[in-house]
Amino acid sequence: MTKLVGVVLLVLGVVLLVFGFNAKESFASEVSETFTGNPTDASMWYLIGGAVAAVAGLVLVARGPRRL
Repeated sequence: MTKLVGVVLLVLGVVLLVFGFNAKESFASEVSETFTGNPTDASMWYLIGGAVAAVAGLVLVARGPRRL
């Protein structure tokens, strides 16, 4: 069960990272980055959420089920 949750989190993390990279390269994000020096908040949340979910998924997959 733990590995299944890990795989789901890993896939979700990769999907969010792809959305984040696409949002970062969007026209709105480019305009925001030109004037403020930072990309849009939405693209940052996608990237942060994707990274956290991917790392959590990797940890769960690598650790596997715990035995008592």
